[in-house]
Amino acid sequence: MNQENAWKLYTDEQCRELETLSDNYKDFLNKGKTERECVKETVKQAEAAGYRSLETICAEGKQLHPGDKVYAVCMNKAIALFLMGKNPMKQGMKILGAHIDSPRLDLKQNPLYEDTEMAFLDTHYYGGVKKYQWVTIPLAMHGVVAKKDGTMTEICIGEDEMDPIFCVTDLLIHLSGEQLEKKARVVIEGENLDVLVGSRPLTMEKNSADAGTDAAQEDAEKKEKDAVKAGILKILKDKYDMEEEDFLSAEIEIVPAGNARDCGLDRSMIAAYGQDDRVCAYTSLAAMLKAEVQDMTCCCLLVDKEEIGSVGATGMQSRFFENTVAEVMNCAGQYSELDLRRCLSNCKMLSSDVSAAYDPLYAAAYEKRNAAYFGKGMVFNKYTGARGKSGSNDANAEYLGWLRGVMDKYKVTFQTAELGKVDIGGGGTIAFITALYGMDVVDSGVAVLNMHAPMEITSKSDVYETMKGYCAFLQG
Repeated sequence: MNQENAWKLYTDEQCRELETLSDNYKDFLNKGKTERECVKETVKQAEAAGYRSLETICAEGKQLHPGDKVYAVCMNKAIALFLMGKNPMKQGMKILGAHIDSPRLDLKQNPLYEDTEMAFLDTHYYGGVKKYQWVTIPLAMHGVVAKKDGTMTEICIGEDEMDPIFCVTDLLIHLSGEQLEKKARVVIEGENLDVLVGSRPLTMEKNSADAGTDAAQEDAEKKEKDAVKAGILKILKDKYDMEEEDFLSAEIEIVPAGNARDCGLDRSMIAAYGQDDRVCAYTSLAAMLKAEVQDMTCCCLLVDKEEIGSVGATGMQSRFFENTVAEVMNCAGQYSELDLRRCLSNCKMLSSDVSAAYDPLYAAAYEKRNAAYFGKGMVFNKYTGARGKSGSNDANAEYLGWLRGVMDKYKVTFQTAELGKVDIGGGGTIAFITALYGMDVVDSGVAVLNMHAPMEITSKSDVYETMKGYCAFLQG
């Protein structure tokens, strides 16, 4: 089927709405380069829209009623928002679920070292990356440091125009004959993704009275040997009151520096880090904050760790979502174990995640009749997985039929796609996990070029249509 390009259908008013949404989305990307930052910004926007903390409501012993808005946060890395519906929750919810983690470089627990008077931070890459894409680009440092006394220090270096930036070095072309013979997956080794952070030795004050002692001389030689590292530690101490051992309880992420930007002479696209999957997270949140009370309770679920298998306490495989739904039902006076099970099995969900946009420069990786295209709107993936649909949720035809009706009713431009040719590769989302409850769920979202690269590209029209589609889903 030949889907019309959405740009051809817009009125002037819709174009203005599209640009406003795009500007707000870019602002969200700039403020949320890590999952913690995304949750912080989500809470800010949710509270401005009238949402209250579920923890506070439980502590106050308040009861939830239709139209009430609540949110719950898990370890500052995942969040669930609920707009209470008119029907009992055992009849199910409408859920928009996305993830807010993205591929990046994480600092190891003992990261700082010096070699030939250059200071580096040792990293461990997170998620599926082409390692060669992360060298020689401007990088920023985001994260938190947890002190032994329980205090937390936030770190963000490299985003302000007056900040320094960081980079991972690469071998110069003149000496790279052997390197260029390697396969792309090993041309840059994971252990070589270390971040260059300094080269200036710290000047030591000399104490003439103790200079002659063996102990003083040995100490002076040691300090002289690691003078660049000492200089970096002094900066961290002066600015963040941070000791070297504080890296042991820190979560510091290395991400591309710089803001989201319009892309193309016609400004029709957005180029930015982390659009997988913050483009779906933001459009889900935007739709949720616009929603009005419905018969079914509405939910927006933004989780962590999808890029490494949805594991851990903040990933979709944890009990955070299930436990939170139980708490919400209890506050509404509706909880029982059986009703919780009924609620989860009666839900309808859009697993909001990105799709691979067709790239004519790499046409051999796609099957053109079943690929996602820029400008053709929101994407539905009936299944993902690898090769023979391994690891996939395969949505029911009945559910897709219902969704087609909803999208047509609200005039949402949409398309369907697969993730490339059958035997090329594959990928997964959180859909198969929530499907274990027996709910209806299908993958849907925005087509992305350069997926998992330090800079990803989306079409503004697809972002707009996806937000419209999520609004239609909550209303339909």
